[in-house]
Amino acid sequence: MSQKQQVALIIGASRGIGRQIAIDLAKNGYAVMLSAKTTSDASAVTPFPPDPNSPQSTINTVEREIREAGGHAATVAVDVRDAAQIQHSVEETVRVFGKLDVLVYNSGAIWWSSVENTPLKRFKLMQQVNPEGLYATIQAALPFFEKGGWKGRIIVVSPPIYSRFFRGKTAYAMGKVGMSVLVKGLAMDFVRQGRNEMAVTSIWPASSIESAATEHNKGSDTSYKKDLRKPTIFSDAVLAMLRAPHQIVNGLLDTDEDFLREKCGVSDFSKYSVIPESTPRRIMPAKFPVLEVAEQDDEGQRMDSAKVRAKI
Repeated sequence: MSQKQQVALIIGASRGIGRQIAIDLAKNGYAVMLSAKTTSDASAVTPFPPDPNSPQSTINTVEREIREAGGHAATVAVDVRDAAQIQHSVEETVRVFGKLDVLVYNSGAIWWSSVENTPLKRFKLMQQVNPEGLYATIQAALPFFEKGGWKGRIIVVSPPIYSRFFRGKTAYAMGKVGMSVLVKGLAMDFVRQGRNEMAVTSIWPASSIESAATEHNKGSDTSYKKDLRKPTIFSDAVLAMLRAPHQIVNGLLDTDEDFLREKCGVSDFSKYSVIPESTPRRIMPAKFPVLEVAEQDDEGQRMDSAKVRAKI
């Protein structure tokens, strides 16, 4: 690979939208480090390529797909509950490809139920994988973005913040919305610190996307597919976000459809429907609340705990 080739680390790249992001970034010239918990012997998988939403699809089969198509890819196993493994995955990316330009955090744990029916053990798992895993990954990656002159991009799979998202899945929402808060806060850090070529962006599907979750235990009735989109809408939006000017996407919480429509001029989304000529139901609100308030820049004297601790 050339020194000019962009390098992307994708955490959660084995199936569904993570796999699709990896495939499409590689098609568009990126060298990709594929990271997830499960590995396999890709040479033994038949038929190949496997169903992208099945357990047979792993970072190793995705690597094989990319390499056989002429792209650059490598793999590193990571359990995002382990900060040491996260650190290793970031360092391995730089060891193999020489640098880090793009970080995509797609890893996630899901449990949608009431607070009463969400055990504490399940809640803790989601916090470990979702906000804590993201936080550890960003902390591991920031020194390498610094070495690259603070000219990088971070893409986080988390939602715009609005009240309906909490309904029926409070424990899950606590972590996912926490990830979006991290996007907003880190974006403000970049601006305050003058790192104006860094950007962190959140993306979420406007309509349900075909994945391992949507295909699980559906039986022979395929009528639900009329409400599904192909994962290519998500990867197309990610690519567009990576190409957009930093000031447009830094701190942005958006959906795939809305970004493609409003920032890229896309008006026809029919090619993304799993069932041709269907119009998948939108699961996101048509309009999201604005989080900024008039006095947000009038903070008074800001305390920095790190500086206070350093003086002790």
